[in-house]
Amino acid sequence: MGKIITIEQSIDIAKQLKQEGKRIVLVGGIFDLIHRGHVEFLEAAEREGNVLIVLLESDEKTREIKGKNRPINAQVDRAFVLSRFVMVDYILSLPYFKKDKDYEKLVKLLQPDIIAVTKSDTLKKLKKRYARSVGGKLVEVISRIKEYSTSKIEERI
Repeated sequence: MGKIITIEQSIDIAKQLKQEGKRIVLVGGIFDLIHRGHVEFLEAAEREGNVLIVLLESDEKTREIKGKNRPINAQVDRAFVLSRFVMVDYILSLPYFKKDKDYEKLVKLLQPDIIAVTKSDTLKKLKKRYARSVGGKLVEVISRIKEYSTSKIEERI
């Protein structure tokens, strides 16, 4: 099995990791046009535990969040790039999640010890609730680095 996994595989992996006493760190995002901010975020998140799992948003959800011209790179390609990073242990390519409850259900199945976010994450309160619901905690690992964003890169192109 490679780094890019299904929901079913992620549940089995998380159970095994918990049995081994490993600390699971969960992050979520789009990760389109990888830049320094992404790398610094993933490195900081990885330092919070033993295993870093990235929840990678679907193309449909990305369009809903970022607009009709996004993502620039398809989910399969974004997952491939993330799989090459040494700090990332697993990438879970999410299906289209319509509701917050879909994410909450997945968090309950994975039982992460840490949900890592940036200080400017707009969903921080919601993610904190998810973390607490499984006995985990939310950790703000870095401030958002304003000069590094996919949207800013897109504007310059």
